[in-house]
Amino acid sequence: DGMNVLFIVVDDLRPVLGCYGDKLVKSPNIDQLASQSMVFSNAYAQQAVCAPSRVSFLTGRRPDTTRLYDFYSYWRVHAGNYSTMPQYFKENGYVTLSVGKVFHPGVSSNYSDDYPYSWSIPPFHPSAEKYENDKTCRGKDGKLYANLVCPVNVTEMPGGTLPDIQSTEEAVRLLNVMKTNRQKFFLAVGYHKPHIPLRYPQEFLKLYPLENITLAPDPWVPKKLPSVAYNPWTDIRQRDDVEALNVSFPYGPLPDDFQRQIRQSYYAAVSYLDVQVGLLLNALDNVGLSNNTIVVFTADHGWSLGEHGEWAKYSNFDVATRVPLMFYVPGMTTSPVSQGARVFPYLDPFSHIGGSAPQGQSKKVVELVSVFPTLAELAGLQVPPACPETSFGVVLCTEGTSIVHYFNVSEEKVEEGKEGCDDTDRCSDEEPVAFSQYPRPADTPQWNSDKPRLKDIRIMGYSLRTIDYRYTVWVQFDPNNFSADFEDVHAGELYMMETDPNQDYNIYNNTSHGWLLKKILG
Repeated sequence: DGMNVLFIVVDDLRPVLGCYGDKLVKSPNIDQLASQSMVFSNAYAQQAVCAPSRVSFLTGRRPDTTRLYDFYSYWRVHAGNYSTMPQYFKENGYVTLSVGKVFHPGVSSNYSDDYPYSWSIPPFHPSAEKYENDKTCRGKDGKLYANLVCPVNVTEMPGGTLPDIQSTEEAVRLLNVMKTNRQKFFLAVGYHKPHIPLRYPQEFLKLYPLENITLAPDPWVPKKLPSVAYNPWTDIRQRDDVEALNVSFPYGPLPDDFQRQIRQSYYAAVSYLDVQVGLLLNALDNVGLSNNTIVVFTADHGWSLGEHGEWAKYSNFDVATRVPLMFYVPGMTTSPVSQGARVFPYLDPFSHIGGSAPQGQSKKVVELVSVFPTLAELAGLQVPPACPETSFGVVLCTEGTSIVHYFNVSEEKVEEGKEGCDDTDRCSDEEPVAFSQYPRPADTPQWNSDKPRLKDIRIMGYSLRTIDYRYTVWVQFDPNNFSADFEDVHAGELYMMETDPNQDYNIYNNTSHGWLLKKILG
């Protein structure tokens, strides 16, 4: 008994999706999922880089508790033996399966994607993954390069395929096995695109003629942006096509036409991803499990597309921290689904016209760290308890909070009665807040500013996002004892969302901060 879980996590996907109001993108399958889901339009990652974000939401703990700010430690050894979301489901009788990039591979998941703690069988990695950074992109001269912008002919690729295509095939195979065995499952599927390189089947470019592609609305470095806040997009500069442009470090802008090409390829990669998601959800229909499977769709963080003169992730801005987040719960976000009904017919982005509005949408500010307790509650498991102040010794607890109470509630109802609330904590008039953070090695951009190793971290930018503002303080940090000194503020940022939705006009220096600091230190 109980619901299965299909957990889809995408690498570096900001919410450029039709269901999030993007007018250019073609994402019919993800939009169709949204039309049957509860969609959170203000969801934020706890750190805008792969390994720290993934370990954070998979354990339900913040980076200051996992002590992972880089890629080079395994939380069970380095911080505490924390249970993960898949482990909790496994301990509750689920078969837990991992396909593609779920945990960040390498030492941060013990070179095993945290198997056997988290997964019932060893995780699947697509064989084509190892060619991701090879020279597989054909240049104008006919030679092969390791480019950032990399539309390809799939038949020419090693093995005649791409990693995400292989992951979809394996996930579909596992769905069929689970159906046959009638086992309750938690299947996590991690897609690689639109992570760089932007390598995808070239036909997706047709969806985005270059003349329809604009630059970011704010492609300049804001005048009052503290230098510590800027991320110099070092990983992009190392790609052959970007390197050839010889852009000055750290602030030199990319040429406009190349900016448009990056944006075009990001969108094309999102449509390629949408096809994979469409095939996967269609397979859920085909095996007759759409009526008893919860589907979660999210990303590990966003990605700047030229906003603030920045590219990639590695910052505290919304473009880097905001993620799509939606939950399909049959019978809750939809009317009851009859066995074998088609909920997710495959939609072809090349021919599908017309969007679909989300089933339910919440503007409440929520955090990825809350996904674990939320999913536990939706599946009918006991919700892990809230962590105490210090929880290094606590195996099972969460620093997030279940957001199920935001489901099925029209925004107005919440305002007037606050009904349906059981514990005072949730129902106080406190506006919800999302915390993110980002480490830096120095006050000015360095070659390692995007991804400082733990020993090189000197400053931590703690950022707080409410519906009305984003407030960030960059404070002195000691990596030897993991301590932040809020008395030693190197720089600050404050953006008011109503007048400055793109976060271009930092008014930190024209404001008194006592009340905000109290709120942060809370």
